[in-house]
Amino acid sequence: MKKLIILLMVMLPLVVFAQDMKIAHVDFEGILMALPEISNYEKKMADLGEQYEKELKGMQDEYTKKYEDFIANQETLTENIKLRRTQEIQSIQERIENFVPVAQQEMQKRSAELIQPLQEKVRKAVQDVAEENKYSYVVDTKMFYYTGNNAIDANPLVRRKLGL
Repeated sequence: MKKLIILLMVMLPLVVFAQDMKIAHVDFEGILMALPEISNYEKKMADLGEQYEKELKGMQDEYTKKYEDFIANQETLTENIKLRRTQEIQSIQERIENFVPVAQQEMQKRSAELIQPLQEKVRKAVQDVAEENKYSYVVDTKMFYYTGNNAIDANPLVRRKLGL
């Protein structure tokens, strides 16, 4: 009996505290993608992707041209020239192989640099809405599969805060 009383005394504050909690949920990614600035981000990323594609295509065209030229004239070239051209072709191939991962890393880095201020803008709006409405927690709907019947949909409030 004594243990039961102690257990009830320990649990009572937790029950009272839990009743005061207000939990809201937002679709962080959906709100982020609704920002007008996202089109500028997408354009910059598309432009950068095109730039890297042109650069890669130029290297591939150079490789193809030199390789085809080498194959077509192989029988008339001296051994010294064959060796030098083979090295040139291998060098171009290595540049291509090195370029692809470097370009991917640069794309990821640039994407992170461009998206970070937008994410921060949404994060600030969510924080402001949480403080204004006294939410204990605001969860991202992408991170939880079930938010419960008592969870508040804060999407309209955050969108309004961002002027969307």
